[in-house]
Amino acid sequence: MSTREGVASALNEAVTGAAPEPVDFWSAFKRAHEVVRARVIADTAEAAGLSEPDLTILVNLGKAGGALRQSELAASLGWDRTRISHQLTRMSTRGLVTRERAGGVIVTLTDAGRSTITAVHPALDAAVRRHFTDKLSAEEIETLAAVFSRL
Repeated sequence: MSTREGVASALNEAVTGAAPEPVDFWSAFKRAHEVVRARVIADTAEAAGLSEPDLTILVNLGKAGGALRQSELAASLGWDRTRISHQLTRMSTRGLVTRERAGGVIVTLTDAGRSTITAVHPALDAAVRRHFTDKLSAEEIETLAAVFSRL
């Protein structure tokens, strides 16, 4: 059985009520995640000259009003201190964010960072819809949102 057939089988079992084996379900989840992630990134970040980590940080800072403690940003992304520090150094060098010590390190979007996320947001929204949410019912979206919040 091909990987694609295995994923389709696991997803079909999930939809029809027969519980897939945990490893099959995990494999189906990983495959779906990788396919959707790659398509969304190809449609947005790459077209804007951003890496996936750039886009992830810009989106999270934008949602937070433009600034967050570095430790809070890392925790929200599930990244360790070294990874976030190196990524922010690269982004700071390119003028997308600044970091200031103020009872911890505060990461702030620069005007260039705000302009970048403002410019890429419509394409990001469209890509997420096209490759993910438009393929789901409102009930499925609610269910996934509840599951994701528990994880």
